[in-house]
Amino acid sequence: MPTDDEMTIAERRKYLRLLQPRYRKAGRGERGKMLDEMQKVTHLHRKSLTRLMRQDLARRPRHRQRGRTYGHRLDLALGVIAESADYVCAERLRPNLVWLAEHLAEHGELELTPDLLDQLARISTSTLRRRLQRLSQDQPRLPRKRPQPANRSLRDVPIRRIPWDEPQPGHFEVDLVHHCGLSASGQYVHTLQMVDVATGWSERAATLGRSFLAVQDAFERILARLPIPVLEVHPDNGSEFFNDHLRRFWQDRYQAVQLSRSRPFQRNDNRFVEQKNNTLVRAYFGDQRLDTVKQTNLLNQLYHHMWLYYNFFQPVLRLEQKTILPSLGRLARMQRKFDQARTPFDRLCATGIVPSQVQPQLEALRTRTNPRQLRREIYRLIEQLLRLPCAKPDSTQDVYATLLAHPSPTKGGARPVTLSIDRTITAR
Repeated sequence: MPTDDEMTIAERRKYLRLLQPRYRKAGRGERGKMLDEMQKVTHLHRKSLTRLMRQDLARRPRHRQRGRTYGHRLDLALGVIAESADYVCAERLRPNLVWLAEHLAEHGELELTPDLLDQLARISTSTLRRRLQRLSQDQPRLPRKRPQPANRSLRDVPIRRIPWDEPQPGHFEVDLVHHCGLSASGQYVHTLQMVDVATGWSERAATLGRSFLAVQDAFERILARLPIPVLEVHPDNGSEFFNDHLRRFWQDRYQAVQLSRSRPFQRNDNRFVEQKNNTLVRAYFGDQRLDTVKQTNLLNQLYHHMWLYYNFFQPVLRLEQKTILPSLGRLARMQRKFDQARTPFDRLCATGIVPSQVQPQLEALRTRTNPRQLRREIYRLIEQLLRLPCAKPDSTQDVYATLLAHPSPTKGGARPVTLSIDRTITAR
């Protein structure tokens, strides 16, 4: 046996059994020397050695073997639920297991029994974490990569940071994700994302380019779909957000909206939307270049499905308390406490801000939606999007063909455009 290997329990017991007769006959001084030697060899505590040497060292079998608390049927159910929730962490999934299982059972994805429902209700977070790790170890995970920031400065817009404990919905962090690939040359697709700080409600829209017309159209898509009013728009310092045309857009149509910006080169001022940039945009598309009208329109169709999936079926955690712990070093430790995981839709309904005529429609939409089937449709659209070819060199793309409410000057006329999952409007 190599000298650096630790002794097994059986080897320790065998070694102590050989020394036990001599230990019991020895005097006080010799016993102390023997304990020193045994401590160096076995790496056991001195008190443990004295207790062992006074008793019988024969190992006894357990009187009763502990059986398994959760069986194979629970693993099958957790596999379906975890897949439907896109393999979120145990802390987010645990408080929502029961209602999500019942919801999937209504859509024929699960066969629930009272015993299985009881197990889902009383399983602990640590047990759920271990089982999810075993279930998802063969599931391929998409890489999480950082977006490329594009910051500018604008002095007449107030610099602030939306508080992490903002209680009122309507304060949105905004950012633009670039889908330029390895080269930022030419016109390419961007994703405009808005995240509500209070509830975690997220919205996305795709634009071809960063012109005022494209960014305004993305805001119009999102604002027409939002179930709550916008109180504040908080982007970074990019010129695509702060220019005379877009300022006029906010002043003319949404006077009640407050504009603010983060500090230059301080990405943590927009920490909520930056985190969603990684998990909800980059994780799906990576650094793939997207630069055609077909890719933009298909991406907007995909974002309609993601709007329903992530706002109605994906539980999110919200920071509840921060405590600075004393530390002997220079850096203080921060202890964070999170509340119970709930979906953004449930958090939004709990605030009472959703109009009374809109909330029943959204609840009915969630009731008749199968999240597992919706997730499959999302991944099917992602595969279809990544198979589309990029634009050929020296070719032009009609940006107007991607807009919601602006007809193309070359084709003219109005065209129907899907605004949300269930309703269609006619562009002016």
